Amino acid sequence: MFFIFYKYIMSFTNDKDSDNYSTDKNGWLIIKDFIPKDKKIWAPFYCDGKQKIYFEEMGFDIIHEDKDFFEYTPEDYDIIIDNPPFSKMKLICEKLKKLDKPFILIAFSKVLLMKWFQRLFRDNLQVIVPFKRPTFTHLVNPKKGYTPPYGVQYYCYKMNLPKDLIFID
Repeated sequence: MFFIFYKYIMSFTNDKDSDNYSTDKNGWLIIKDFIPKDKKIWAPFYCDGKQKIYFEEMGFDIIHEDKDFFEYTPEDYDIIIDNPPFSKMKLICEKLKKLDKPFILIAFSKVLLMKWFQRLFRDNLQVIVPFKRPTFTHLVNPKKGYTPPYGVQYYCYKMNLPKDLIFID
């Protein structure tokens, strides 16, 4: 039990229980073709740590450690791909803008309508809209395959995708 609690704190998700969801493997598989194979990925939001396994199984080089995003940035990475804690989205996006690295973030639909988000990323933003909503698993709740009642998209910054708005099945 101590180990789970330790991860809970280090992932800084103890502020809001609803932040403690990891993306299931299929949520990453559906965007696999939009991720460059030759780039080193940093996935900073640890949660249950399974994202490293999923990305390695898909053939990607990934940094995924149980470290605080606001206190640590690895030196050697090319792109950030993750499912951040939604309650900290504004702070996370402000740091991402300062880092100015390409990223793909899973976020709720209404983030696109938030003025702070528009001001930060309007010039280099692309969006991947999945037809089928990804499922998520809570860090400590045994309930599997949760799908939120609202849609989520993959917000992409400086990814140079073929189109700015991409719908996928």
